[in-house]
Amino acid sequence: MPPPCFQRSSRSNFSPYFSPLPRSPFSRILKAMEVHLTPDQKAFARRAIESGRLHSEQDAVQEALALWEERERQRTEFLLTLDDAKASLARGEGRVITQESMQQLAQEVKERGRARLLAELTTSR
Repeated sequence: MPPPCFQRSSRSNFSPYFSPLPRSPFSRILKAMEVHLTPDQKAFARRAIESGRLHSEQDAVQEALALWEERERQRTEFLLTLDDAKASLARGEGRVITQESMQQLAQEVKERGRARLLAELTTSR
């Protein structure tokens, strides 16, 4: 399971995509943060505001942070599955990847598919 700061939150203050980080001890210290955007980023945010997609530059920054948070959550989940895969290999599970082993795997997949198709055809008659 991902750490608490990367878990989904049911709170949604600004948009259906915004999922703020849980309160931390630093929340009491950090009241405001000055963010400097590049001219291109400002223009991008302005276009979103003018089109009605967002209401303010603050919404744009919060949307960006929410997307970053989601990406980090996905990265954490991927790293956990990678750790699981490495542990599985360490236990001797898995296959050594060679041209021969991939051909053997392809043959096994074809055989399973053919067997499943045959079973479906015989039960549907």
